Amino acid sequence: MYKNVIGKKSEKVKNIVEMGMVKKFADSIGDSHPLFIDEEYGKKSRYKGNIAPPTFPRVFDYGEIEELHLPNVGLIHGEQTYHYKRLLLVGETIYCFTEVADYYEKKASIGLLGFIVLKRYGEDEEGNTIFTENQTVIITEAVRKELVK
Repeated sequence: MYKNVIGKKSEKVKNIVEMGMVKKFADSIGDSHPLFIDEEYGKKSRYKGNIAPPTFPRVFDYGEIEELHLPNVGLIHGEQTYHYKRLLLVGETIYCFTEVADYYEKKASIGLLGFIVLKRYGEDEEGNTIFTENQTVIITEAVRKELVK
């Protein structure tokens, strides 16, 4: 169903690791580590400032892939992993984009499932990769039927 979008990428989108968003995110995940939320503590740390929680890139804008049309409801979050070259620093600019890495299907007791594998990237202003994210989204047969209408 989505084989034609494998390898397609979105345009890079500028994101800023903003302190207010980091504090809200840390609060929402229940992690009040002072490296995330206390600016004085961050200044005294080895990072000389605050850092973002490891799953913070979830809030970034990664752009759109024109040929990839997924519904806003009915999808199953299959898996998500992050790989970091270094931590995200509060105040820095990150350029993010998405690539469709793979698509495959499997028979299940509930019908044919589609698995779309997305790879997301976060780069610094020089184009160096800071992190990658691998995400698998599962498309149920019911959702697939709605997509082909």
